[in-house]
Amino acid sequence: MKLLIVYGTSEGQTQKIARFVANHLAERGHQTSVVNATEPTQGTGPRNYGAVIIAASVHAGRYQSSIIHYVREHLAEIDARPNAFLSVSLAAAGDDEEDIEGLKKCIADFTHETGWRPHRIHHVPGAFRYTAYDFLKRWAMKYIAYRKGGPTDTSRDYELTDWDDLTRFVDSFVKDSASA
Repeated sequence: MKLLIVYGTSEGQTQKIARFVANHLAERGHQTSVVNATEPTQGTGPRNYGAVIIAASVHAGRYQSSIIHYVREHLAEIDARPNAFLSVSLAAAGDDEEDIEGLKKCIADFTHETGWRPHRIHHVPGAFRYTAYDFLKRWAMKYIAYRKGGPTDTSRDYELTDWDDLTRFVDSFVKDSASA
């Protein structure tokens, strides 16, 4: 199967996730193209692909504007084939009811704003990139981590992504897409 993976990222974890998915699928004999929504080039629309995966991360309650723009621009083509949305966030790493409700609101706002109703949605835990944050963001993220019982040593980064869970989701999506 030929799959298009489009991502939006702020600190790089969603790009890492998109490339992981592409490499995993390529190892299983699928053709993949990975596109950064902030740098789309000609021919990066979904038209020539059998399935589409869109990946974006939540920051301050919103997904990247480049993803919103890409989905709006290619909505009919995305809807015409099997598709999935990978929602990357720190909230996905926990089971706090307030965080879960917040993620539901982010998805609802995103689908309202874009008009896209993904066939499948998967929440993927992101990462604390303390070493990449400026002083104020590092302080704010440390405070959030402290409140949620997360890692607070700002001298290093913490990857929370569950790669096995992501692999299971992607394999299931591709299997279902092939039989659609």
